[in-house]
Amino acid sequence: MICANVVAGPQRAFLAVLLALLLGLKRTCQQRGEDSDSLVNMNQRQLLLTTALMLMACLASVQAYAVDESRKQEGPIGAFLGKPRMEAQPLFKAIRHPNIVVSLKGTVLATLGDKKLLARRSVDGGKTWGEEIIVAEPAFQGGGLTVDETTGDILAFAEDRHPPAPLSVYRSQDDGKTWQKIEVTIHPDTRGNVPSMHMNEHGITLRHGKHAGRLIRAARHYGEANYPKKHWPTHYTTAIYSDDHGKTWKTSNPFSEMGTGEAGVAELSDGRLYYNSRSHWNAKKPPLRRREAWSADGGETWTGWRIVDVLPDGPQDTNYGCFAGLVRLPIADRDILLYSNCDSTAGRKHGTVWVSFDGAKTWPLKRLVWKDPFQYSSLSVGRPGTASAGWIYMHFEGRLPQTRVARFNLSWLMAGEPTGDGEVPAKPATD
Repeated sequence: MICANVVAGPQRAFLAVLLALLLGLKRTCQQRGEDSDSLVNMNQRQLLLTTALMLMACLASVQAYAVDESRKQEGPIGAFLGKPRMEAQPLFKAIRHPNIVVSLKGTVLATLGDKKLLARRSVDGGKTWGEEIIVAEPAFQGGGLTVDETTGDILAFAEDRHPPAPLSVYRSQDDGKTWQKIEVTIHPDTRGNVPSMHMNEHGITLRHGKHAGRLIRAARHYGEANYPKKHWPTHYTTAIYSDDHGKTWKTSNPFSEMGTGEAGVAELSDGRLYYNSRSHWNAKKPPLRRREAWSADGGETWTGWRIVDVLPDGPQDTNYGCFAGLVRLPIADRDILLYSNCDSTAGRKHGTVWVSFDGAKTWPLKRLVWKDPFQYSSLSVGRPGTASAGWIYMHFEGRLPQTRVARFNLSWLMAGEPTGDGEVPAKPATD
């Protein structure tokens, strides 16, 4: 019974169990007329040993629960196949910087904000949307939301203005309906800098390996200043991660290239992390391409930096990139990644999604989603067993200040065009 309670709510219940056992031990000692602060006789030592064994069993149950819950977050590929589906609809009518996530209950949460941080919820998989919710005001969108897959809580980061600026963090424990400001600690990186959060892709919960349960999201350092542009070469991108559900955060080692910022992180099925970043400054003017790196230690360090020749970093007539979406489909033992950005030689337009079937080794397929003006975009995917299952979501800026949400499935993407970077599967095999 005790362990069942722990499994139902691992973090809070574990402390409750510990307290109950210690109180029970104290009462037992008092009933025997002994000093409860002096455990000296054999019976008391046996009781203490029993307590320790029970706690170890409960801890094992917590760990088993975490593994089981991570498995529930990934399902078969069939949910994303079937009849090709795609639709788009308007969402917000003002301000910038979109993002999108899906809660544990399958509620789709779209956010944006450069004056105040706004959210809208969809409980029917993105078919209809509720009224605007003000998370914080005044506020700049501090990157997307982060869904804690262990507790179900959702975290929002908001900066007072365009950063560098003071940061506030908000937590929702009711599926995004209401938000409360919380105190957090963010430790600096190895260069002594505490990063900013603005305009990064949403955070994720790690599901595999020894860091399962860790929260991680991309972050950035603005160097000497944001403007004038001469300071852009001093910028760099990074990430923050938390092992206590967002109370304290450590900052990863800086990304391998200066002049970067606005990034996304995805976890592969083997536990490695894939990092994809915008470049705000590039001495080699067009073509302009994305940057990537990898982590094998839960996001603490990044290695294997390279330029991804097949993925454009916004329109090819600029040298400062464009914010992009990144997500992995929640399919067990597969690494299908999606990336969204402009596919244009000039001007921010032609919103396109690229597909990798091998964990970002190659990107052999792309499909145009929105041919008109297309600015920043964010990607998320549905949860197995909910109204969102099988859907891919893209929240993007069209003709400013209008934002839209498109939803489609993998079958619809499969009708796209080859990029020449690797082989396109004839049809992804079902499980």
